[in-house]
Amino acid sequence: MPFDRYFPGLLLAALFAGPSGQVWATPETRWEACGTILADSERLACYDRISGRSQPEPESSPSLESAQPDPGLLSALSHHWELDDEAKRGAFLFRPHRPNYFLPVKYTTSPNRMPFRDRFAQPDLELDPVETELQLSFKIKGVEGVLGHDNLDLWLGYTITSHWQAYNSTISSPFRETNYEPEVILTYRTDYEIAGFRGRLLNLGMLHQSNGRTEGLSRNWNRVYAQLGFERDNLALLIRPWYRIPENAADDDNPDIEDYLGHGDLLAVYQKGKNAYSLLLRNNFKSPDNRGTLKLNWSFPVYGRLKGYVQYFNGYGESLIDYNHRQQSLGFGFSLTDGM
Repeated sequence: MPFDRYFPGLLLAALFAGPSGQVWATPETRWEACGTILADSERLACYDRISGRSQPEPESSPSLESAQPDPGLLSALSHHWELDDEAKRGAFLFRPHRPNYFLPVKYTTSPNRMPFRDRFAQPDLELDPVETELQLSFKIKGVEGVLGHDNLDLWLGYTITSHWQAYNSTISSPFRETNYEPEVILTYRTDYEIAGFRGRLLNLGMLHQSNGRTEGLSRNWNRVYAQLGFERDNLALLIRPWYRIPENAADDDNPDIEDYLGHGDLLAVYQKGKNAYSLLLRNNFKSPDNRGTLKLNWSFPVYGRLKGYVQYFNGYGESLIDYNHRQQSLGFGFSLTDGM
């Protein structure tokens, strides 16, 4: 545009402005000076300055960091199973599955000596009531969006739990029992309300559990299950009925295991701040010979990611070798991750 179109207005504005850009001429002159400005936005800004109206702050685009979801806003179920779009992290990454912990001290009221006495023909074999327990558990998402369905994921899980007679020098501190549990899980994301709870997931799984031993000490079984997950505020409930896959009677190391461990379990997980509490219940729902299990866990912050861990167990099946043996135990130690 030609300079002479703007020159009168610019000259007039400059004559009536002080060093700081404030207009000091008469109001009429100021308004006239603003009227010579051709650009609409600049002319409007000039009028606003004269009238004393505050200028709006320029809108800033949200930063990339503020646009990212806050993991702390995700529920325990969503964080663990990646149920919300913000929680999804893709396939082939290691995630915690069940709790990962180490209990250097675990006291058992009634160590199960019978299988070892029978197997080794040592009636005087003694097990120490104080031992050590270690559990490592992880899962991997094998497929995110099975068959192109955004609500359907395939997981692969693995858990190993070891009971170690670490303080029993009489029998050379052996590992008393180690259980191995691989599983395949198909997770379907749901969203519905029932009795004040939000239904978040349906897991369909198949798992194998064994202790890897032979002859008289061998224990194993295979199950398929359906697991429903619900949440309300900081409480998550997981209900899991299962069906044991039948085995040949001649090869079955523990044909009566369902009489002790039942046909399913209920897991409740409650989080308050950085503390996490969980309750596991099982029952065979038989009368007479009713048998059940109660397991309580509490994790609390200690330092950084390291957490303190307390575990109480009462019932049957603390390990596979103990599936038909009732006992109470109390353990103290540490955990790195909570699980479900």
